[in-house]
Amino acid sequence: MASTPKAPADAIDVRLVRKMADILTETGLSEIEVERDGLRIRVVKTLTAVASVTHAVAAPAPAPVAAAVPAEAVAPDHAARGEVVKSPMVGTVYLQPQPGSPSFVQVGDKVEAGATLMIVEAMKTMNPIPAPRGGRVVEVLVADGQPVEFGEPLVIIE
Repeated sequence: MASTPKAPADAIDVRLVRKMADILTETGLSEIEVERDGLRIRVVKTLTAVASVTHAVAAPAPAPVAAAVPAEAVAPDHAARGEVVKSPMVGTVYLQPQPGSPSFVQVGDKVEAGATLMIVEAMKTMNPIPAPRGGRVVEVLVADGQPVEFGEPLVIIE
């Protein structure tokens, strides 16, 4: 019986790397790692903060999505303004129940404990983010469709 020769350790399957990158995009994960025949491939998506967002001018271009702001980059005065609601998972934030609908909450809205503030989609599952307590929405720290990391600040309630 002839054995199948193993690929050299420096041979990288570009299709596999692209598929892994697609999985990151589809699931909202920030990294993925695969090991096959002694070859380990790790793909990591790094999110960076941006100072401003430019708007698309051409009609066919998709609307820009604000980049995620790392939790440590959030101004310390946010906590002084009220309770910071943080993302319980990695995913994509949606501010309304479906496209074209009004947002769950807006700045100035009064909310009750348990009221849905937004949704974080993770692995094709929509996860409502409830208000931890009643109060007034002081600030929404994320944009619709924005990818978020675990522990990233989403909303401030006072």
